[in-house]
Amino acid sequence: MARAAGGARGSGSTRILALLCPDWPAAAAAADADLPPSDPVAVLHAGRVVACTAVARSRGVRRGLRKREAQARCPELHVADLDVDKDARLFEPVVAAVSALVPGVEILRPGLMVVSAHRAARYFGGEHAVAEPLIDAVAAAGVECQVGIADALATAVVAAKRGRHVAAGEDRRFLAPLPVSALTDEPSLSAPERAELVDLLRRMGIRTLGAFGELPRADVASRFGADAVVAHRMACAESGRLPAPRAVPAELTVQTRCDPPIDRVDMAAFAGRRLAERLHTALAAAGVACTRLVIHAATAEGEEHDRTWRCAEPLTPDATADRVRWQMDGWLSGRNAARPSGPITLLRLEPVEVAGGELQRGLFGGAGEARDRARRAVSRVQGLLGGEAVLSGVLSGGRGPGERVALLTWGEQPLPARDPSAPWPGRLPAPSPSTLLAEEAGLLDAAGDPVGVTGRGLFTAAPAVLVWRGRSREVTGWAGPWPVDELWWDPGAGLRAARAQVLASGAPAVLLLCRGGEWTVEGVYG
Repeated sequence: MARAAGGARGSGSTRILALLCPDWPAAAAAADADLPPSDPVAVLHAGRVVACTAVARSRGVRRGLRKREAQARCPELHVADLDVDKDARLFEPVVAAVSALVPGVEILRPGLMVVSAHRAARYFGGEHAVAEPLIDAVAAAGVECQVGIADALATAVVAAKRGRHVAAGEDRRFLAPLPVSALTDEPSLSAPERAELVDLLRRMGIRTLGAFGELPRADVASRFGADAVVAHRMACAESGRLPAPRAVPAELTVQTRCDPPIDRVDMAAFAGRRLAERLHTALAAAGVACTRLVIHAATAEGEEHDRTWRCAEPLTPDATADRVRWQMDGWLSGRNAARPSGPITLLRLEPVEVAGGELQRGLFGGAGEARDRARRAVSRVQGLLGGEAVLSGVLSGGRGPGERVALLTWGEQPLPARDPSAPWPGRLPAPSPSTLLAEEAGLLDAAGDPVGVTGRGLFTAAPAVLVWRGRSREVTGWAGPWPVDELWWDPGAGLRAARAQVLASGAPAVLLLCRGGEWTVEGVYG
């Protein structure tokens, strides 16, 4: 079986200790700016607070607030932009401090790591004696942390967020009274669609993990999907991910001799990306994906360094390259006491846990030569026609279908202009149109008079005829209208309109936008 930290999962003998540095992006931003612990700090992404320190929370700052509102509540607030590279680099000294006391540290994300509590307890003389030296070691690195111990990894992480020690065999009893929102407490252990599952469970009246765990597993799988099964295992205090049913083949490990030796982060990032591509080519050929990865580096002086990264979802080539860059940045950073004494001469990636099954391929297929060839072709077109000639789409925030797609220059970091996870009240209900247009149209009633939308958001008459592309079609059904009233205080940027979905004979379903009494086909379904 694939190796797992501290022993086989599900055997009952393995105990997991999770060590959490709360609000790590904010703590890293404070450390990077050399701010004292008494200063309030918030980290922003897409214009909203995604992390803040306890001092900032005590003064009214909360996640999800816009920058202006957060600063209004706390005028002395120090604001920083989200920087995952910086978060990973500054977390390395913390990992090094813990690794000096307990071997086998696994990083789930910057700010959160797990170790085998069973192994550490034998050294320190019991589980209750483990937490104190680890907290002291992290405090010596200038960071506060919380520790949780439990049988299952996911339960240990939940316990760490609450600073709890869960006795052996008591995981399910500990989880039962917690709200179902605990399923989304830790992003490194949940899929992006987990929030929708939690919202649906609440609307169904299932409000605690105990109530969710009582549902039959087969019903959860058939009704909610694959990620819900993972969440159900968590609620039942079972292993969130079972080990692979076979050993990881040795040939999946890839390494490279660094010539010249690596002593800069940019050199490490380049070598790491090439090595990540080789790794995923081998994984794709074997029909598996990596879920736990060891990054190993060696120097000419004989020093060896390694770190283990664990992920909730199978790693992609880009995600692997990111983790290699983060780790190398942490090792090579001058602020890290565990920095290698010389340049790195060997870099190795070793998948120690893999997942089998059918893996979804990307737009250009899996990792390897085919995707490289496609990328080179796109880059060549970009070089011939200019940087803005090739664009790629990324999901963004907004109410209309056109607003929810942001086009970025090929090769740029895919950061949306607006947060797609924000509530966006008045957003067009699913499904979204498959094709976006901007074509003039008309909507008439049975008497042939134009149909408009009143100030109360209602049709002036029942739609009967759709005039589009020079043809009149009988309306057989409609939904809406849905009023849109955005930025009403700004006449130049505001939008006062209404949307409606209309189905007419001899034409696909269309999305109509009424603005100033004029109708436009905004999108086509199917």
